[in-house]
Amino acid sequence: MNLTVPTTRLDADLIIGSRGSALALWQSEWVKSQLEQAVPTRRVAIQIIKTTGDAILDAPLSKIGGKGVFTKEIEEALLAGVVDLAVHSLKDLPTRLPAGLTLGCVTRREDVRDALVAREGVQSLDDLPPKAVIGTSSLRRQAQLLARRPDLELADLRGNVGTRLQRVAEGRYDAIILASAGLVRLGFESRIAQRIPTDVLLPAVGQGALGIEIREHDSATQEAVQVMAHQTTWRACEAERAFLHGLGGGCQVPIAAHAVVDNEGRLRLRGLVARTDGTRIIQDELTGDARFAEDIGKELAEQVLGQGADELLAELDAHPH
Repeated sequence: MNLTVPTTRLDADLIIGSRGSALALWQSEWVKSQLEQAVPTRRVAIQIIKTTGDAILDAPLSKIGGKGVFTKEIEEALLAGVVDLAVHSLKDLPTRLPAGLTLGCVTRREDVRDALVAREGVQSLDDLPPKAVIGTSSLRRQAQLLARRPDLELADLRGNVGTRLQRVAEGRYDAIILASAGLVRLGFESRIAQRIPTDVLLPAVGQGALGIEIREHDSATQEAVQVMAHQTTWRACEAERAFLHGLGGGCQVPIAAHAVVDNEGRLRLRGLVARTDGTRIIQDELTGDARFAEDIGKELAEQVLGQGADELLAELDAHPH
């Protein structure tokens, strides 16, 4: 599918490239407000760009190219100079960025946990009846859910947040799993039945944080976005992304990671690789100085590979979901 990328630049000092979904626009409007507050005379505009992931809603992400389908067209606009920065849910941003682009900053993290949204009377995963139908498009969530509750029936779920919530209300699913951060940002916090503990569902790499992508060597934009930079979140996500990068994984593989930095600057990283049906999970953790977050991520990736994750990944490559 070839989507048309805008070629005309808007009249503004800084232009944000954004998807058109309610959540993407909320995130971009928040970034716009931060930039305008920092320099009130700065004119900031949002350019909406339709991505391949937005255009194809009837197929699992693993079938249409993984998370990069939500960023490709926006990155083309960045490289062309039509926009100056792109706002992504960091969990949607691949660890390998196109030549000429870089991660300008990472914002303070919202709640990192996954959220259960369920029909009336269900308050937790354990309340779900046998063979309950759960909607999720995430192989990471699917694998961990089936490891805990192999009786559950998993059904693919795409569409924007409002559409997904409506499908629960209509009774098409007994429950769905979404990121708590997105629900909170859109004002749907009251729909959350349970914020699932991270020792039950380890989150996606970068979940809850926003990643601001810019052109390399664009020092003016780099300086401008620092008003939103959050160093502790950056370190945590740097470790998580290094873990994912070390495994060579993406949307087609059930990989999860979560790092936390304590007040003394120690970083604890937990990482997981799973079989999609949940019958095998390899999980480990590593602690170290947060200043060496990337090294911690790389080392944990090597550890789980040595424990059999290499076999799981080879198996998944041979028989993709």
